[in-house]
Amino acid sequence: MNRIICYHEFMSDEIEELQEILRNDPYNFQARRTLSIVLLDNGFNKEAKQHLLYLVRTFPENAELLYNLGIAYEKLGEFEKAERAYLRAIVISPETDFYYNLGLTYIEMEEYGKAIVALKHVVEIDTDDANTFFNIGLCFFRKEEYEVALDYFQKAAELNHEDIFAHFYIANIYDILGQKDMSLQEYQTILSIAPDYSWAYYNMGSIAYSEGNTEAALQYLMKTLMYNHHDIKAIILMVQIYISQLRYTEAMDTIMPSLEANPQNGDLLYTLSQIYKLKEDDENYERTLASAITNHQTLTFPLEKVQAEYSKIKAKMDEVRTERAVEEQRLEQERILAEQQAMAEQQENQEIAEDENFDEEQSFEENSVDDMENSEEQQEYDDVEESIDDDDE
Repeated sequence: MNRIICYHEFMSDEIEELQEILRNDPYNFQARRTLSIVLLDNGFNKEAKQHLLYLVRTFPENAELLYNLGIAYEKLGEFEKAERAYLRAIVISPETDFYYNLGLTYIEMEEYGKAIVALKHVVEIDTDDANTFFNIGLCFFRKEEYEVALDYFQKAAELNHEDIFAHFYIANIYDILGQKDMSLQEYQTILSIAPDYSWAYYNMGSIAYSEGNTEAALQYLMKTLMYNHHDIKAIILMVQIYISQLRYTEAMDTIMPSLEANPQNGDLLYTLSQIYKLKEDDENYERTLASAITNHQTLTFPLEKVQAEYSKIKAKMDEVRTERAVEEQRLEQERILAEQQAMAEQQENQEIAEDENFDEEQSFEENSVDDMENSEEQQEYDDVEESIDDDDE
């Protein structure tokens, strides 16, 4: 018997009540079945699966239990097990819900042919099921059978005019088939239903850009970012338009906030590198290309092309760095030589100054001797003159 699990604060009152019933009566199959459904509804898929397995082992021919077990497997991503559960349920009772869920499981498994077969069982009985027509259209779209897919999406839109996803695929198919005007009309239909549907604005901008109407494209892309400012594809397309118009400042202003929020996005880094390339800022061009390659998981541009581009600019920058190193070495040698010459000139000037000081000192001494001699001669003359004067008297 399965142990009853306590879910603490996540439990609803109904889950608590059902668990209490099972604690008192583990063989209350109705309570266990109800509990499994409530658990599925509240996201406790593993726990629901355990209860359903217990019930299916007890009642192996109960189609509803098998169907609910398939739902549990499907929610847990165990699609092959879900397939087997749904097929067993269909053998017992070929209900349209069983076929529908089987079809969705095949879509998840990317087995679109099997999905179409299962889903067609549904529309054969329920001809007004818009969701089933949509999912059949989705299968043909992924098989790239666009005209067949278009018929199913249009049927889904007729049955549910408010289904913006059906309209979106219709518009997308018209675009793929080259019917741009029809595509734009369908996007306008989407916006009449959901005016804030940013993807419609983005795709309209893409169509305008492909037709060379860049100003209209910019207006649509600005609308895209108004409703979804994290739309990286819209930002990149806007930047590409600005680059084509040599509006580099606006390109930088558009991409930098997004890059600050997503610093490891390869597409944004590559797009930024193209701005630097056109601005002839080779150092930043090389740096951002290297970062784009490092973050290749989020790079949708062809990796080989980006790597080739990086190799080319790196080779160029290696030459620049080599030339720069040689020039720096030359300048350093010139600086050292200039310092040596300055020191030699300073030494020479100092020696000259010392020689001049020596000559001045020697001259001063000679002049001092002359002065002393002249002074003595003058004294002798004065003495003689006084003697003569005395004799005259």
